[in-house]
Amino acid sequence: MSEPSYLAAVRESYDTVADAYAEQVPRPADLDPLARALLGMFAETVREAGLGPLADLGCGPGYVTAHLAALGTPVFGIDLSPRMVELARRAHPDLAFAVGSMTALGIGTGTLGGILAHYSTHHTPPRELPVLYAEFHRTLAPGGLLMLAGHAGTGERTRPTRAYGGRPVSYESHLLPVEKLAELLERAGLVVTARVVQEPEKRSGRTFVTLLARKLASVQAE
Repeated sequence: MSEPSYLAAVRESYDTVADAYAEQVPRPADLDPLARALLGMFAETVREAGLGPLADLGCGPGYVTAHLAALGTPVFGIDLSPRMVELARRAHPDLAFAVGSMTALGIGTGTLGGILAHYSTHHTPPRELPVLYAEFHRTLAPGGLLMLAGHAGTGERTRPTRAYGGRPVSYESHLLPVEKLAELLERAGLVVTARVVQEPEKRSGRTFVTLLARKLASVQAE
C-alpha cells in the first residue's frame, strides 16, 4: 500500500525545521501548570496500571519523552521525521526513539500500557483520523490509556508555507471541535473518560483540549 501524500509532506517539513523546532519548542518545564499536571497525572496512571510501556507518538526532539521518563514511567518515543529522532537520540541517549508512523506503528497488538499524542495529530486530515485511532486501539493493552492533547477548532484548515524561522514547509494543519474528536475516539473503541478544555489565550487565540480515553478491558467469559 502506498504512503498517503500528507505523511511525506509532514516528514519532509519536520526534517527541514527540526533543528529550529528543537530550539524554539517549549520544554515541559515551560508549559502552564495545568498542562504539566495533566502530563504528570497521565504518567502516574500508566505507571501504576502496569499494563505496558508508554509510547510518546510524534515525540519530536524527545523533551516530553524525557520528562515522562524522569517521572518513573517506562517510555519510548516515535516520530515520523528521521531528523527529529536523530536529535532526540543525541539529547537523550539513555532513552529509546524510533522512526515510525502513527498509521502503522509496527508494535505488537495489545502491548502498550499508554499512548501520548501531545500536539502531534493535527497534521492528519480528518478523513484519516479513524486510521490513527484504530492503530491506537490495536496497540493498547486492554485497559490501556490514551492522552490526546492539542488545539481544537471548528473545522479550520491551514496551509503555511514557512515555519520556525522562515523555513519552508508543505504540511497542513486541521482543527476539529472537541465533540468530533471524542466521537471519533469512541468509534475506534476508546472510551473517553475526561475532557479538559482551556479557553483561548490572547496570544494564540486557540482553544487547548486534552482528551483522556481508555481501551476497555476484555470481557471474561463466564
